[in-house]
Amino acid sequence: MGIRFLLSKRQANRTEAGVDVPKLLVRNQTRSAILADSADVATSSTARRKGLLGRQTFRDGEGLWIIPCESVHTCGMKFPIDLIYLNRKKRVRKICASVVPWRLSMCFLAHSVLELPAGTIDRTHTRPGDQLELSQMSQHSPLADRERRQHSDTDAIEV
Repeated sequence: MGIRFLLSKRQANRTEAGVDVPKLLVRNQTRSAILADSADVATSSTARRKGLLGRQTFRDGEGLWIIPCESVHTCGMKFPIDLIYLNRKKRVRKICASVVPWRLSMCFLAHSVLELPAGTIDRTHTRPGDQLELSQMSQHSPLADRERRQHSDTDAIEV
């Protein structure tokens, strides 16, 4: 085991403890489309089990990458979601659009799954075989910048 491996494990533990949560930019390289600009990562057993349970909303630009994962349930969820199953090289194995609550989905050839707001697959035309790229997002994502501008506009109006 090298020092880089140990440091990456240490970083993963810090992020799952909620200390320093990295956001991911998820891009479909095949279609030149951004699937999410603020995706979370669930790698611990606890985080993978919880997934999106307990959330009231799931906005455009958000996402959850569950790794490793080959099946998902939507029992107890309050909204439909899109599912993109990926192999180890982040190539799309299977897609499931608008999976409603109280359903089960699986792809035994998948290594991970990306959960996205319903409609994302249709909007981006993502298909099996597409190549995705997941990269760590900087503090300033396009969605965050748009929300920041909206808040500053409303603050200016109130003054």
